[in-house]
Formats: sequence, C-alpha cells, structure tokens
Amino acid sequence: MQFGFPFESRSSNLGSEVFVMAFDKEDARELLRRGGLRTTAPRLAVLRVLADAPHPVSHKEVLELMGETDWDPATIFRNLVKLREAGIAPVVSRAEGIDRYALASSDEHRHAHFVCDDCGKVSCLPDKVTASIKVSGRWAKAVRDAVVQLRGECPDCRQAGRA
Repeated sequence: MQFGFPFESRSSNLGSEVFVMAFDKEDARELLRRGGLRTTAPRLAVLRVLADAPHPVSHKEVLELMGETDWDPATIFRNLVKLREAGIAPVVSRAEGIDRYALASSDEHRHAHFVCDDCGKVSCLPDKVTASIKVSGRWAKAVRDAVVQLRGECPDCRQAGRA
C-alpha cells in the first residue's frame, strides 16, 4: 500500500540526506483511516515517533523516543503490530533479530541499511551507496525482495573511539 504523504529532507548521522514523513494529526488520522484502523491516542503517538525518526526504530526505541506515557509497553507493541499489518509501518530491518519499523512510503523502504556492531543502531543509507541491482527472470522477485545490509562501526562510534 502506498500512502503518498510529503517527505522533508534531514541530514543523518552518516552525513547523508534522509527523508522523513512530514504530516500533522489530520494526515495521521487519514493514514489510519486508509489503513482500516481506528484513531487512538497511542496509535497517533507511535505514528508521530515513526514520522520523526530519521532511521528505522525498534519497539524499545519507540518507547525511549516517546518518553514517559500512560501506556504500557505492550500497548505500544500491539499498535506497532497493527500498523505493520495495515501496511502503514512495515518491518524494514531485522538486524540482530530485532524488528525495526519505518513508515511506508512509495519506495517501500527498499534501500540499504547500516548496522553498527558497537551501538546496534540501524541507519538508512543513501541510494548512491549501493548500486541499483536489476535482475530479470526467475531471480527477479527474490532479488527485488532481498535486504541489503552493511555492518561495521558507525561514524558516531568511530569518533567516540578516537576521543
């Protein structure tokens, strides 16, 4: 499902440009409606976190970014699952066995990710980092659905190690 909300540019910790969804509460309500979901306060809060996140986030990161709330972690997790099932927030990385979510976009979040071996953060890499792979024939769907993931030490951890 493609939702077509506007994106705004921000710079990432990798020195590249990332795009995050720019929308207000009414846009969020419309997104939920089109996904067949009721509008609830926890769901709106999760959408806000996902929209503001410059990289895919785990359940734990969503909780940290939300700060103190009246909702228990299970409620937030159930909302992430509902958003995933509705196609609004797919799991875009399963690095280290941890599901990380991002808002769905027209590119279906199909680009490479970088996983830091030190801090565990998953970051979106710009398209120019990985060459476009086009395959036809029996491998086409498998390659199109494959996940490209680079591992190593992120720029923040590298810089901290030199300090």
